[in-house]
Amino acid sequence: MVRIDALHADNDRLDAIGRAVHEALVETIGFPPNDRFQILTSHNGTDSTLRYDDYLGIHRDDGIVYVAITMRSGRTASQKQALYRRIAELAEEYAETEPRNVFVTLTENESIDWSFGHGIAPVRLTLSGTTSLLARTIDVVDHGRIRHFFRENAG
Repeated sequence: MVRIDALHADNDRLDAIGRAVHEALVETIGFPPNDRFQILTSHNGTDSTLRYDDYLGIHRDDGIVYVAITMRSGRTASQKQALYRRIAELAEEYAETEPRNVFVTLTENESIDWSFGHGIAPVRLTLSGTTSLLARTIDVVDHGRIRHFFRENAG
């Protein structure tokens, strides 16, 4: 899940930043290309705005973009650093956003903290050293599409 907030961003800029973040997640973290859940918000500076300072000596301006990513835990520090770097590179390339204005925060959680639809939360279980994705509830058998998802994406 990705939330992107930017000041005075039109739809084209928001789309470009969203594309940059998604491509970076696919390239550096290994997200599936169709795993895109984003909330893109532009703030006009009057009714809603973003606040920032020059924390850590980084001068920011109204080109600032906040990117909040929530994902399952398990990535290494080097994968996360590569992600931050790639988001900044692609945001500059696609949306002309200066890397100094790209502020990224990452929150990790577990499989049980997600429901992708139908009120079902997938969980990862380890059985005899093999990790498999299973439904937390028996309701999964009533939803052919969901059952298909769990079967094909096991492991």
